[in-house]
Formats: sequence, C-alpha cells, structure tokens
Amino acid sequence: MPDVVVTDQAFGGVEREQAVAAAHGCTFAAHQARTEDEVLDVVAGARIVFVNFAPITAKVLGVLAPGAVVIRYGIGYDNVDLVAARQRGVAVCNVPDYGAEAVADHTVAMLLASLRRLVGFTTAIRDSGWVEPVALGSITGFDHATVGLIGTGRVGRAVIARLRPFGFRIVAHDPLLGEEQIESLGATPVSLDRLLAEADAVTLHAPLTSSTRHLIDSDTLARIKPGAVIVNTARGALIDESALVEALSSGRVGAAALDVFEREPLPPDAPLRAAANVILTPHAAFFSDTSLANLQRLAAEEADRALAGKPLRCRLT
Repeated sequence: MPDVVVTDQAFGGVEREQAVAAAHGCTFAAHQARTEDEVLDVVAGARIVFVNFAPITAKVLGVLAPGAVVIRYGIGYDNVDLVAARQRGVAVCNVPDYGAEAVADHTVAMLLASLRRLVGFTTAIRDSGWVEPVALGSITGFDHATVGLIGTGRVGRAVIARLRPFGFRIVAHDPLLGEEQIESLGATPVSLDRLLAEADAVTLHAPLTSSTRHLIDSDTLARIKPGAVIVNTARGALIDESALVEALSSGRVGAAALDVFEREPLPPDAPLRAAANVILTPHAAFFSDTSLANLQRLAAEEADRALAGKPLRCRLT
C-alpha cells in the first residue's frame, strides 16, 4: 500500500504532495474517498494521510502505519476522531492559517449582500419585472447597524478589520478571550444573550465542539433580534437547520447566508433550498487562487517535516 495518501481533495491537483512523497522515496496515491469503507480501502498501512472531508474514524486510524500522521487540509478537524488518534499514537495536524483572508472576504460579502437585501431585490425583479425599494421593508444603514461576532479567531479578526470602515458598531462574544483582548480587536465584548438581542447581523466563527453544536437553535433564535441576518462560514452543525428554516419562514430571521451545512453536499430535498432570503454557497469561502496555493504548500511542508522526523508545526494530538 502507498506510504503517502490523499484521501480526498477539492483542489484539482496534488503535485506538491506527490513531490514531497517522491523526495523521501515514498510511494503515493490520491483518491476521492467519501465514506469510511472507501477510506479504509485506500489508507491501510499509510504513514502520511492528507484529508479534506473524508471521515477519519477510530476504525480508519486503526489501519494506519505505527506513528502515522494525519494532515487535515484546513482549519476545522471535526471529521477526525482526535480521541482515537491520541489513543493510537497517531499525530493529527491542521493548517489553520492558509486562508483566513479569503474566508473573511466571503463572510463580509454575504453579510453586506444580506443586509442590503440583494437576493430579495433580484428575486422580485425576476418574478415581477420591477419592485419599489420599500417593498421588502426597511433597511438599516450600515452606520446605524450592529454586527455581532460569535468567535474571534483568525477569521473573526479579519472580518472585524473589513467591517470597521463601513461604520458598523461591532460586538463580539468569545469565552476564550478576555474583555480587553476583544476590545483591542475593535469590538465591544458582550454576553451571548446581549449579542443576540442587539445584533442586526450575527456571524459565526466558532469551532464545532460538543458545546457549540446547534449553538443556533430554536432557543437562541427565539432570543435573536427580530429580522436579524445570520451568516455562517464556520461549520454547518453550529446551526440547527430545521430551526433556522422555521425562523426564516416566520420572519423572526430576516435572511441567512450559509457556506457550510450539517450535511454536505446539501441534500436535494433540503428545506433550505426553498427558503426565502437565503444565500447558499458550496463550502467555498476558503476558495481563492492564493488560499489554495497556501493550503497545499503548508500541508505539504507539514508532511515533509513528518517524513524527516522533525517537529510538526500545527500538531493537534
């Protein structure tokens, strides 16, 4: 079996990864595995595994070579069983700093478009030929609107920097940072309840953990400012999609802009597809020529360190 394996990727090529394997005299293979069984078939005995979205379960970790290294393309790692990796002595790494700027660009683009009702205006013109500006309701000027961030990591900080020139009041909730740290970023620290009550737009930048799964659910949506916009470019399962669809239908939530979903690809019968005032993008926030080049370069460099027996840069286990 190959020493170095790419389980799946969405980049179009794996020349960097293949070159690293060749430089260390290792065999190499690239696949588009999606299920646990498919992953098991391709990674048995592998020393280095590059993974994008494929499931790296306890069973998968159990068939890797002793001392193997799993490198997750990207920031999140909820598709990798870290507990099992620790138990089996498998090192897991991520690439947290490859594309924060691109994700922030995408986040702000969706947020601005939602606040300015661009989807609603486009739909109305297509369906009716024309529409009066007031037909879709009032629009709060950016200099009178509040944006609330849940999470202020790399992406959240880049979002704040992009929003400030528009004149927004920016509030943030991040239990991992002190108030002074949040203030230094240019945001006002607030509780989650206050953020939900005051924000005209809520944007999510939290990791997916057992405590943040369905952070936005029927309870939090009941406390959100009426008509608020919700933006998610972090992890799909931060939002209970059924509750969000209901809140959109009732008008409690004015609009949503989602790049990530609980199930990806988004199922053909997913109610979100038919919901009004929704922007949907296919987990593309990370995507730019620069970010892709950075992602694969940094992942390949991590593999090079692993194969050379050097300390890993972004080790999680």
